[in-house]
Amino acid sequence: MHPYHLIMNKMLKRNLAFIPIEDVVTILNDDKIQYFVIENEKPYAVKRGKRKSDFDYIACQIVRTDCPIKTALDYLEECEFLLIRDETKQYIGYLSKDSLMYDLAYELECINAYLNTILETINESCTVIDRNQNVVYWTKGAERIFSVSGENIIGKPITDFFKEDQLEILHTLQHGKSVYQQQHFPREDLVVMINSNPVMLNDQTIGAVVAETDITHVKKLNEELHITSEKLLNLEKQMNTNGLAYDPFTLIRGNSPTLKKVLEKVKKVAKTEANILIYGESGVGKELFARAVHAIREKPDAPFVAINCGAIPSGLFESEIFGYEKGAFSGAHQKGKKGKVELARGGTLFLDEIGEMPLDMQVKILRLLQEKTFYAVGGTKEMDVDFNLVAATNRDLKQMVEDGKFREDLYYRLNVVNFTVPPLRERASDILEISNYFLYEKSIKYNRPIQGIPPEIAQILLQYQWPGNVRELGNVIERLVVFSDEGAIHIEDLPADILEAVPKSELNVRKDFPQGTQLSNQLEHYERDIILEQLALVNGNKKICAKNLGITRATLYNRLKKLNIDV
Repeated sequence: MHPYHLIMNKMLKRNLAFIPIEDVVTILNDDKIQYFVIENEKPYAVKRGKRKSDFDYIACQIVRTDCPIKTALDYLEECEFLLIRDETKQYIGYLSKDSLMYDLAYELECINAYLNTILETINESCTVIDRNQNVVYWTKGAERIFSVSGENIIGKPITDFFKEDQLEILHTLQHGKSVYQQQHFPREDLVVMINSNPVMLNDQTIGAVVAETDITHVKKLNEELHITSEKLLNLEKQMNTNGLAYDPFTLIRGNSPTLKKVLEKVKKVAKTEANILIYGESGVGKELFARAVHAIREKPDAPFVAINCGAIPSGLFESEIFGYEKGAFSGAHQKGKKGKVELARGGTLFLDEIGEMPLDMQVKILRLLQEKTFYAVGGTKEMDVDFNLVAATNRDLKQMVEDGKFREDLYYRLNVVNFTVPPLRERASDILEISNYFLYEKSIKYNRPIQGIPPEIAQILLQYQWPGNVRELGNVIERLVVFSDEGAIHIEDLPADILEAVPKSELNVRKDFPQGTQLSNQLEHYERDIILEQLALVNGNKKICAKNLGITRATLYNRLKKLNIDV
């Protein structure tokens, strides 16, 4: 109920009786009652007289319990009493001008007492100014943060104590714009998180309120954490480069059942020296899997040499892979150059996008794999080499063989064991984990600590099909970090093609939570939607639902009970 209605209800007198006009004569002896009667559906206050002919009938005004106080005062300028009627049109009390004014004064004192107690109780800084920029309220928290006492500042222009360009509350007062959870720098040595709102009355701004929380210490800790995280990330990269990482799959992010099946297969084939062929769309991270295989089956100091077959001009392919002797061709280096095959000796040769390799080069690669020998360009000496081969492609090699675009004998030589890296759209449950990893990595790269991925952006990331897979996702997160400000990323900074590709009908409308709603309650709202959606996809089968979500059935049952989901 609106506070005005509460005040009105408090002020109603509930001890009077309404009686028909014809019954007045029967109770004339009761000289203590002010009677009210309804005649022709119009109310009158009846003043006593010795005889019925001496009665004075004074017209009254009927109002509802939700009548605005200002309207009630206007009515009392024209009549002595207001008769109060509830929603069912039952008369429940009356008011006079004197009683209303007295009760209003009392209620105003009560409201001021409540307000002052609230402002003295809260720890945060809270400032209230009127339309003339004079300080109306100034809490203890404001005194502590800004070192200005309430006795000195209340009743004076706030601009006497602070520069105008440092006052967000003035911007709110002048433009009527609200601010929520925004970082602000009122002084060089002070960082605060502010909420600000205009004070409105009858569609006019009569003041402004700003609440500020000192986060200077938190920001310093966050910066220290950022520096430490950067050192940790660099150390992790150095360990991976040197082959010292404890887990060779540490850079392959995700826990979806689809990905776990592939990882189990990789662990098995990596224990052999068989040639491995990795299938997968562009951008899924095939090289990461090749490096994981290398880390499992090679010594820590063994070389990993990667060749992108789609990036080498056909005329330079042979010299790039096999190297060349000095003077082998015009423009060759005087000392010659070792090829990728020789550099991979004792380690792993990774032929990425092998489906792009020219046919004439495929013959020489086949001989290399069969004989483990090769000739450098311009050389006459046959050289022995020993390495393990991992190849990758985003094309259907079997179909290419049928089309005459890939040698059949090389295909079978490569395809001893194979596995397919699933595209990102087939493991949607990994998207947020990978996104948060990229957010963490890119925020360190650009020295922009980010608070996290907002639910409305996370929902779009989950709905998008990601034709460019993990590579595309990494680029999108990097873009969001580049355009971020004040520790937050924004939905409008997503690429236009992603926003256009996700139908609005597939997106749940973002719930606007009341200010102060705990994060756990907001997360439970979205978790409930996700679980209900997954249950619907499997017709309520909780076993399959738990498997698809990558959790145990016990965990799912606990979440169903916690979220009050009745299946």
